[in-house]
Amino acid sequence: MIEDKNQTRTSLSELGEFGLINHLTQNFKIQNNSTIKGVGDDAAVLDLKEKQVLITTDLLIEGVHFDLSYMPLKHLGYKAVMVNLSDVYAMNGNATQITVSIAVSNRFPLEALEELYEGIHLACKTYNIDLIGGDTTSSTKGLLISVTAIGEIEKEDIVYRNTAKQNDLLVVTGDLGASYLGLQVLEREKQVFEVNPNSQPDLTDYNYLIERQLKPEARKDIVKLLKDLDVKPTSMIDISDGLSSEILHICTQSKVGCNLYEEKLPLDPQVIATCEEFELNSTTIALSGGEDYELLFTISQEDFPKIKANPHLTVIGHITHESEGVNLVTRANQQIQLTAQGWNSLTKKD
Repeated sequence: MIEDKNQTRTSLSELGEFGLINHLTQNFKIQNNSTIKGVGDDAAVLDLKEKQVLITTDLLIEGVHFDLSYMPLKHLGYKAVMVNLSDVYAMNGNATQITVSIAVSNRFPLEALEELYEGIHLACKTYNIDLIGGDTTSSTKGLLISVTAIGEIEKEDIVYRNTAKQNDLLVVTGDLGASYLGLQVLEREKQVFEVNPNSQPDLTDYNYLIERQLKPEARKDIVKLLKDLDVKPTSMIDISDGLSSEILHICTQSKVGCNLYEEKLPLDPQVIATCEEFELNSTTIALSGGEDYELLFTISQEDFPKIKANPHLTVIGHITHESEGVNLVTRANQQIQLTAQGWNSLTKKD
């Protein structure tokens, strides 16, 4: 469901595939020395010299990953880039290039795709990223977006998921649960709108939540912060599917256990208030909400003094022996086995 306020609608068939690519990418300028050739030839040319190359891809599908009844196309373009940059930063790397491929149905005019690419362009400009290629094709079922991000890193700086050690501290950036609650607010207002199209929602009390859902930011700043603090995480992952799922990924792949403390979970006041309004458990939302795009990492205990006063970082637990399992320690000091209940696109019903 798209509300198209443009007076002009230019059919994509008027431009053709290559004309469309040229039109959408004409304002993208090269920003990285490693980009020798970007859009405009058979392949991009990169010169990464002695550094290691990081590559990650995500696919976003209308009706599965986003709903255009409340997701503006400009925000969608921005978010599609963030989803991928977050994975590069989760390796402790520096993102430098992206490719963007889209499949689009004939209900989208050129002006709609211009909005989408405005968001992509803003993300590239803000995060110093080069768009170096991609593909466009037709779709019979709405809009699909595939973004591949490329990054670079010195070999000794790479951080994997499978290298957490017993007694390490578990640290998270930012706060948790806001994006999921933003989605719940938008879904609620969509249902109200469907019943009464003349209703005008007042979303003032939910600004932070909605921004976290529609325009998330990848935590490039944390990679620089940790380097400035002389802290190299022992393992790291980004929080896309929910905190509990990501902790289990680290613990399973590192063959360790973990104690996560409920009282340490960082929650924004708007999250707490909205959980009360929706009669939801804030701990459950923090654990399983997903799409926070914060970074979850472990550090050795000797690095704790370097991070303890930083407002961007919160120690939420510690790594234990594998035999102890992965547990949530409640405020009542009870241990509950942690289970993965975050986002799973494969459970989406038609």
